[in-house]
Amino acid sequence: MPTTKIQVNRAPVLTLWAAVVAEELGHGSEEALTLGRVLAGLNAASKARRIGLVEEREETKAEHRERAQARPKPDTVKLLGRDIPITQTPAGPRALEDDQPANPQAVERYLESRFGPHLETVEEAFRALARSRSKEELERTAYRLYEEFRPKVPEGERGWGAKGVLDLEKVRRLAEKESA
Repeated sequence: MPTTKIQVNRAPVLTLWAAVVAEELGHGSEEALTLGRVLAGLNAASKARRIGLVEEREETKAEHRERAQARPKPDTVKLLGRDIPITQTPAGPRALEDDQPANPQAVERYLESRFGPHLETVEEAFRALARSRSKEELERTAYRLYEEFRPKVPEGERGWGAKGVLDLEKVRRLAEKESA
């Protein structure tokens, strides 16, 4: 019987889930990994500002105008309700992280280090859940599904980086609920 409960923090869970969703929506596997990584990073940055770990700096109108003129606006991919900036590279499309193409191999190493021997089992459960929905429904509900199965952690600063339990039985039940 495969492991059903895994201690992990939310960032790798969101990274892997977003990558699986991106693939199911038609993105290539390497692009999907980078989309998942950047999406999780954007969510973490938003939470850090919301709970007061990072202060948001006010940009002057001149700085905003200068920044907007300095570089062209990147293309974006909508994933789990967020616009993720992307760029074309010789190896294919990649999400942009700090104005640089994210590295899919680095994302793979990150996921392997966080999930360890459970990575394949978690990925299989996520794929089953994603495939239990039509593409249209998955696109519309992917973040809500994540909110249903993500590890529970304390609110606010106490929960920042804290590990919780990812219950794969809950993920499997969500997939079965739709398949039935």
